Amino acid sequence: MDIFLLIAGLLCMLIGVIGSLLPVLPGLPISYAGLVLLHVSSYGDFTRNFLIVWAALVVVMMIIEYLIPKWGAQKYGGTKTGQRGALLGTIAGIFVFPPLGLIIGPFVGAFIGELIDDSHNRNKAFRSAWGSLMGFLAGSFLKVAVALVMLFYFIREWAV
Repeated sequence: MDIFLLIAGLLCMLIGVIGSLLPVLPGLPISYAGLVLLHVSSYGDFTRNFLIVWAALVVVMMIIEYLIPKWGAQKYGGTKTGQRGALLGTIAGIFVFPPLGLIIGPFVGAFIGELIDDSHNRNKAFRSAWGSLMGFLAGSFLKVAVALVMLFYFIREWAV
C-alpha cells in the first residue's frame, strides 16, 4: 500500500507542476494532494503545521491567481471598469475557450472594460489589457515556483 501511495503522490506532484503551467488543471491543489499522500505513507512524515501552512498557501495562491490580472491592469493605468473586465475575463476564459481562454480572457476582458469606460481611447485600453496579461503571466510564474518548492519538499522527505 505504501508503494501505491508513494507512486500516486509522485504522480500528483508531476501533474501538479504541469497543471501550474497549463491553466486547465488545478496544479497547486494536485501538488498538495501529493504531499498528503506521501505523508500518509511510511515514506513521509510532515508535521501538522507544515501541512496546514501549505494548505493555506495553496488557497491564497488560488485566490491571487484570479486577482493578479486585475492588479496588472491597474498597474498599467486601467480604470475600475478595466480591472473588473480583467477579472470577469479571467473567470469567463475558464469556461468559454479553455485552456487558451484563461490566458486570452483577462486581456480581452480588460480591453473591453476600458473601451466601455472610454470608447475613444484604444491605446489606454490596450495598455490595460497588456497589464492584465502581464499579471496573468506573473501569477503563472508564482504558481510554478510554489509547485516546484512543494516538489522539492516531497523529494527531500522521500529521500530521507
